[in-house]
This record gives sequence, C-alpha cells and structure tokens, in this order.
Amino acid sequence: MNCRGCAAPLSLPLIDLGTSPPSNAYVHADRLEQAEQWVPLKVAVCQQCWLVQTEDYTRADSLFDAEYAYFSSFSSTWLAHAERYVAEMVERFGLTGDSRVVEVAANDGYLLQYVAGRGIPCLGVEPTRSTAQAAREKGLEIRELFFGRETAAQLRSEGWGADLMAANNVLAHVPDINDFLGGFATLLKPTGVATFEFPQLLTLMAGAQFDTLYHEHYSYLSLTAVQTLCERNGLEVFDVSQLSTHGGSLRVFVQRKDGQRRAVQPAVQQQLQAELEAGVKTAGYYATLAPAAERIKHDLLRFLLQARADGKRVVGYGAAAKGNTLLNYAGVKPDLLAWVADANPHKQGKFLPGSRIPIVAPAQIDIEKPDYVLVLPWNLLHEVSQQLAQVRQWDGRFVIAVPELKVL
Repeated sequence: MNCRGCAAPLSLPLIDLGTSPPSNAYVHADRLEQAEQWVPLKVAVCQQCWLVQTEDYTRADSLFDAEYAYFSSFSSTWLAHAERYVAEMVERFGLTGDSRVVEVAANDGYLLQYVAGRGIPCLGVEPTRSTAQAAREKGLEIRELFFGRETAAQLRSEGWGADLMAANNVLAHVPDINDFLGGFATLLKPTGVATFEFPQLLTLMAGAQFDTLYHEHYSYLSLTAVQTLCERNGLEVFDVSQLSTHGGSLRVFVQRKDGQRRAVQPAVQQQLQAELEAGVKTAGYYATLAPAAERIKHDLLRFLLQARADGKRVVGYGAAAKGNTLLNYAGVKPDLLAWVADANPHKQGKFLPGSRIPIVAPAQIDIEKPDYVLVLPWNLLHEVSQQLAQVRQWDGRFVIAVPELKVL
C-alpha cells in the first residue's frame, strides 16, 4: 500500500490488531444468525510525510451508512465543548448575521444549533442519513454528501462561500484526505478560516490509546503531517491549540494560501518542535504502542477472569467505537462482560460488533446493581461517574482499562 497523503510506499508498521468488524457496525437482534464482515485492522507509518494510517480494507460508504449510530448530542461534555467553540469563533473572527458558517461532518446538529441560535446563516454537510435527519429536526439545513473538491465547488456556486468552516473529528475519517482538504481551499472565502479538531498523535502514543484505532479512522494525526497535507492542498496553518477532548486533541486553524493571510502564531512552531523532540520523525518512536496494547489486553483479561472467579458482576458503560476495538482485540464476550449500557436509544437493543455483547439502557444498571462498571469511553470517565453516582451506593466501582487498568 502507498501513503494516502503523499503516495510513498508504506514500510513502517505501527500495530496489528488482528481482525474485527467495523467498530460502529452494531448488530440488530434479527441479524444475529448472519455472519459479520471481519477485516484486518493494521496501522502503518509513512516515513516520507509521517502520516500514520490504517491499511485499506473497507470503503467509507460502507462505514458511514444510513444506520450510522454515533450521535454527538448524547454527551453533555461534548455539547458544552461545541457551545464554547461557537462563542470563541464568533468573538475571534467577528462573525455576524452576514457571515456564512459551514460544518463538515455536522452529525446531529450538536454544534450548528449554537450557530443558528446566534442568527448566523449556517449549513451542515453530513453523509450519514440517521444523524442528518436528527440535525434537520433541529431546524438546520443539511446536505447528505461526502465532502471534497466537487462538493465544495457545488456549494460555492450556491452562495455558501464560507467565513468559517468547522470540521471536528472528521479529518481522520476520510480516505482521500487530499481531496477533502482541497474542498476547504475551494469553499473558504479569501478571508475565511477553517478549524480542524482531532485526537493528536502525541497523546495517543504517550497514553497507549490503541483503542482509538479502528476502521473508521483512516489517519492518526500530528501537526507535522497535517501541516504538510494542508500546504499540498492550498491551505496554511496559522494557529494551533491544545484541547482535553478525546483524551488529548489539537485544534488547528487554517487559511487559504492565496487569500488574506493572518500572521502565523508562535504556537505552531512550538507544537512542531514538541513533536520533533518526541520523535515523530523517527522509526523508534512508533515501537512502543504494540507492546503497550498487549499489556492492556492481558491486564483487562486478568481482571475480568478474576471477577468471574470471585462471583462478581461486571458490566460496561458506553457502546463506543474505542470500546469495540478493545473488546475485540482482547476477545471479550458476554461471559466476561454481561452487557453494555448506553444512553443512545439508536444503539439500545442491538449488539456490539464482533463480541455480540448486548446493549441496554442505563436504567439496567440500577436494576441489576453490578459490582463493577467498565467505562469503555475512558475519556468521559468524569462525566459518566457523575451521571452514575448511584453506583457507589451499593459499593459498586468504576473501572477503566486504558492507559492502564484502574479500579476506582
């Protein structure tokens, strides 16, 4: 396989997680007798542009289909983050009722609802029918399309040249990353700004966050790689900030290279230097993730097996994609993890892909009063432990497996 960023041959492996179904391909109860599609989950590193990426086995239109079940609005933490983002962008870039805001991967309208609430014209691009419909029910205008240069040219011809484009947690999800970024250079006004948010490679490696690797994530991003990609596609990075979301993310600000140029902020060089010092341009930097993943798998299995031997009840919370990567890599089935609760009704009544662990409503936790609740989206531990504070009333305890097993 060649690099999807620069087309150089890929020769440096990062990790091989075996085979698994796509992490968001939840199984309907009436399809349990049918076989699932299990495909390899391998990640490699380009030693030319240092883009970390999955090897190609699945098509985007099969991953982000009409039954896509990730709805952003079920996390109060993420809603608060989106509302703060809108307030900050309005103030920093002087957005008004005469501005145009376009969000790519608008999901269920979790962010654009705050833009519309300020009276700013906005448009969402969202290819998954289930989430697009949820956004429309909020009164938002949504186009059910995959974004790229052609889509951008179409929207620009319709008057949607953008003062601000937002792209949260989508840059990693696109197979043709050059076409995707080229679309931003096409749709932005000469004075416009685009922001990309994505989990950053430094925290993935430092925290052994191998569970964030799954088929829907085609790329795992450093500013080093993103800057190169942007320059190749007519964009310039002019600022970057650190975020706590998703276990550690970057927000990158870009502008058109042929437009009104803002001064490049010192934070850009500081982040690039931090990545250089960490070793992102050296092969040895990438050698630590595979053994860390094995350690996490073995620790989790030891905990689950011991709990079963002790007659303890262990359930999960959060039917998240990262949880599916972890459970399938570890080979966990319902005998060790009885069920997983999730607040999203679109997931309830279905089964996790691969492990076939049933997904139930959170009320089941109060009914069964388990001894342990394994929080699969460990980045939301604080939010979940507050929402489920009653677990401690019967001496139940919360557990996370990444970056190391902790019983809290």
